Amino acid sequence: MLEQYDDILTVYEVAEIMKIGTTQAYKLVRSGKLNTFKEGKDWKIPKQSLIQYIIQQGNH
Repeated sequence: MLEQYDDILTVYEVAEIMKIGTTQAYKLVRSGKLNTFKEGKDWKIPKQSLIQYIIQQGNH
C-alpha cells in the first residue's frame, strides 16, 4: 500500500492519497488524529501513521 511514496509524507501527498483538498488535509493534520511533526514550517506525516488512520476509519 502506497509503495510509490516515501516513508515521510507531506500534507499535499496526504491530500492526494486521501483524495481530499489541501485545506481538509491540513485540518486532519491539525486534529491530532495523525502522528505528525513539524520541520521548520512544514508538516511531516509518517506514512505508517496515515495507513493506521485509514485502517481505523475503515473499522468505524
